[in-house]
Amino acid sequence: MVDRKTKERIFRRIENYVDDMIDLQIRLTAIPALSPDNQGAGEADKADFLQHYLRRAGFDEIDFINAPDKRVPSGYRPNLIVTSPGKDSNRKVWILTHTDIVPPGEIGLWCDDPYKGYVKDGYVYGRGTEDNQQDLVASIFATKAFLDEKIVPESGIGLAFVADEETSSRFGLDYILQDPRNPFRKQDLIVVPDSGEPDGRAIEIAEKSMLWLRFVTKGVQCHGSRPALGRNAFLASSHLIVALQKLHKIFPIRDKLFTPPESTFQPTRKEPNCSSINTIPGEDTFFMDCRILPIYDLNDVMNEISRIMVTIEKKYRVTIGAFPVQQVQAPPSTGENAAIVLALKKAIRDVYGVNGKIVGVGAGTVAAVFRKYGYEAAVWSKLSQKAHQPDECCRIDNMIGNAKVFAHLMLQSS
Repeated sequence: MVDRKTKERIFRRIENYVDDMIDLQIRLTAIPALSPDNQGAGEADKADFLQHYLRRAGFDEIDFINAPDKRVPSGYRPNLIVTSPGKDSNRKVWILTHTDIVPPGEIGLWCDDPYKGYVKDGYVYGRGTEDNQQDLVASIFATKAFLDEKIVPESGIGLAFVADEETSSRFGLDYILQDPRNPFRKQDLIVVPDSGEPDGRAIEIAEKSMLWLRFVTKGVQCHGSRPALGRNAFLASSHLIVALQKLHKIFPIRDKLFTPPESTFQPTRKEPNCSSINTIPGEDTFFMDCRILPIYDLNDVMNEISRIMVTIEKKYRVTIGAFPVQQVQAPPSTGENAAIVLALKKAIRDVYGVNGKIVGVGAGTVAAVFRKYGYEAAVWSKLSQKAHQPDECCRIDNMIGNAKVFAHLMLQSS
């Protein structure tokens, strides 16, 4: 249960923060935090700004778990941990957001400088405003409401602002969970607000496995007028692409939790082979993106792919190699009746007036890292789904509403 009068006090306080929320969004947008994998200097400047901002705002319990990384000027990737006590010392509500962003892409597609945040028609624009600053800011002001109202929440509060979410999480959450100072406990309620739907219903508890493959077919190059003198690698690759569609029938299970409900095996990128039209290529390379239901073992998928490859090799007298670019077996899902799922359902019904919908996704989120280590984390946010796009923007009402959802979780008794 949530005390109505206390909730109303906290919610009113959050509503009064709107100008401060917008101001923090704009100031954060002006500090690019790109991974070195994206030719950036890392997140140190942004994390340092946040630390000083939070201290001035009255947050006392602030710590860093920094991951060494020689590729960035600071020498480390910062993971900022902020906590505040609650009545129940055995449980915290954690909101985990990330400080890194993706590059802006083609600047000409933006209406203004991607790092110059501005407000228009109820939205804050700029790279990072939705992914992930919307909920980073919301989590800060949800917590600040308790501090300013001098109300002790039912559960302790934990805010984690992590690095490296956009690339691998190796220097972010994965590093934290292996560190002796890891602050997360299995009984904590953990929310990762990094995916969601415009109506705020979706609560993500499961992900598909990811298998990205690079296929290299090698034959014999020859003149286009004498194909019998060679072995056409492109022709063999083309037949392999078609043959690999058999995987949909080999792994046919459907799960309504996901959209689409089946495993998918899609050829995507194709590399150039030879530059001239009158040359039969002796080597050909293409890539495949497979999103596979977690019920299937990726080793079994690879074995079936190998069998299909052998038939093409024999028929076209070529050799084929399949090289994983990314191979991530999905961890066990968060339970549909896990404490965090039930708590989120209550919160979003109270704040947004909608019933939560349990979903799985084909894309990867940082929640998978939690699940890999046995934590029951849920992914939830109300989003406009503008992340990674030109003119990325965050709806101001979502920032306020999501802060209320986070505060609602903190007000719920265990």
